[in-house]
Amino acid sequence: MDKDKQQMIENAVKDILVAIGEDPERPGLVETPARVARMYAEVFSGLKTTFEDYKLFDSTSHTEMVVVKDIHFYSMCEHHLLPFFGLVHIAYIPAENKVIGLSKLPRLVEHCARRPSVQENLTEMIATELANHIPLKGVAVSIEAEHLCMAMRGVRSPQSRTKTFYYSGCFKEDREMKDDFLQAIQG
Repeated sequence: MDKDKQQMIENAVKDILVAIGEDPERPGLVETPARVARMYAEVFSGLKTTFEDYKLFDSTSHTEMVVVKDIHFYSMCEHHLLPFFGLVHIAYIPAENKVIGLSKLPRLVEHCARRPSVQENLTEMIATELANHIPLKGVAVSIEAEHLCMAMRGVRSPQSRTKTFYYSGCFKEDREMKDDFLQAIQG
């Protein structure tokens, strides 16, 4: 993040502190605006990057489902700028005898999660980004997450989990394939 944008965030945080009745010059808060600006640069870094960090490998025979489940993520709700976090599960059916390196899927999740979003859009974004980078016959993504905007404000329902799903290609067309994905991510 450039210095001008960092300073804009710091000034905004000072204004918020004053607006809620705090003193931004109080010893415990003096460094807070700079810390928040650095934190925002990190948690919203997906807005400034593209997902280029992928490598495809030849697979002479693999045409069945590949599943990586329980990928931890943290993101920010675009409605309240509060965190939501949980687990992402991804499955895809390779095409053209190509598979992606397994470690690239958590990196893809992190790239997509580092921006303001809503869970429904994040679910679709992960699937779309994967489909844009590798040849596949279908992709399925599921996210289960806890939202602090529901836990600490409003309805105050801690530990509620929201589940979202996105299917394309053979996962959307074939009920048995979708059921296989759901069974693979259980437990």
